[in-house]
Amino acid sequence: MISLKKYLDMEHEKPKSSERAADPAEILAATLASYRAVLLITGTSSVRACPPIGTELQKRLAELERTISGNVTPALLRATEQKVEEHLEEWGESSAAYLKAKAHDVKELLLAVARTAQSIGDRDNHYASQLNAFTSRLHNIGDLEDLTQIRASLVAGATELKVYVDQMTQDSNSLVKQLKTEVSDYETKLKAAEELVIRDELTGLSNRRNVEERIELRIAKGQAFCIAILDLDKFKQVNDTYGHLAGDSLLKQFATELRTNSRGHDTVGRWGGDEFIIVLDCNLVGANEQLERTKKWMFGEYKIQTAGGSVEVKVRVTASIGLAQWEPGESMQDVLEHADNSMYTEKGLKKNPKR
Repeated sequence: MISLKKYLDMEHEKPKSSERAADPAEILAATLASYRAVLLITGTSSVRACPPIGTELQKRLAELERTISGNVTPALLRATEQKVEEHLEEWGESSAAYLKAKAHDVKELLLAVARTAQSIGDRDNHYASQLNAFTSRLHNIGDLEDLTQIRASLVAGATELKVYVDQMTQDSNSLVKQLKTEVSDYETKLKAAEELVIRDELTGLSNRRNVEERIELRIAKGQAFCIAILDLDKFKQVNDTYGHLAGDSLLKQFATELRTNSRGHDTVGRWGGDEFIIVLDCNLVGANEQLERTKKWMFGEYKIQTAGGSVEVKVRVTASIGLAQWEPGESMQDVLEHADNSMYTEKGLKKNPKR
C-alpha cells in the first residue's frame, strides 16, 4: 500500500496539464532564427571593423541568411557552414592585407616626421654652439678699454647674430616646406589607395561595395532617392562575336557616356558584368526625366576593335532599365530587388513583345 506522502510526491512530479514537451520543430526553428541573426550581426560588425572590406562580407552573409530562411536540409546547413567559413577566412585575409597597407603608409608618414624632427634638432644643436661662442665673445667685450674697439666688436657681433637668425629662419622654412611636401605625398598615396578600394578596375566607376555604402548612407539619413539598374542588351553576342577585349572596350566606352551624362551628385557604378547602376537623388518623376535625357547620349552606335585589332566595327548599344524609388521603412535589399525585377520585366518584354 502506497503512503500518502509518496503519493503526493508523485503527484507533484507529474507534469501539469498545461505543460507540454518541447516540439523539435520549434527548437529547430528557434535555432535557425538565432543562426540567421548571428550571420546578420557578424556582417554588420565586419563593416564597422573594416568598412572597405566588410561591406562585401556583409552582403555575402546576408545572401546566406536568406538561403536558410525557407525549407532547410542538413545538406544545406553543411554547405552554408562551409561557405560562412570560407567567407570569414577571405574577409580576414583581405582585412589584414588592407590594414597592413594602411599601417605601412602611416609608418612612412611618421618616419618622415621623425626625420624632419631630427633635422631640426641637429640644426638647433649646430646654432646653439655658434650662439654660445658668440655669447663668449660678447663677454670679452667687457674687458676692452678702447671705446672704438668696443663699438667695432658690437657691430661685428650684431652682424654675426643677424646672419645666424636669418640662416635659422631660412633653414626652418626649408624644413617646414620639406615636411609639407612629404606629408602631401603620403596623403596622395593614401587617397590613391582609397580610390582603388572604391573604384571598378575596368571602368573607373564606383564599384558595387561603394555604391552599397552610398545607398545605406542615404537610407540612414532618410534621404529620398531612386535606383536605376541597367543591363546591356545582347552584350553576350558582342563577346562571342568579337572577343572579350572588344567587350571590355565597349563596357569602358558605355561607362564613360553614362558618367559624363549623369548629374554630379548622383552615384554611378558598375554593378557587375554588363550591369550598371545609378543612384539618383530625386523622386520617381525626376528620375524618369533624367534617364530619358541620359538615354539620348548613352544609347546608339559605338566603335570597337575586333580581337585582332585590325578591323573597327560599329555596334548598336541599348540597355534594359529597371527603376525603383526607395520608400521609408524599406531596406537596401528591398529597393534593389524592386529595381532588379523592373529591369527583368523590361528585358522580358523586349524578347517577347506583345503582338
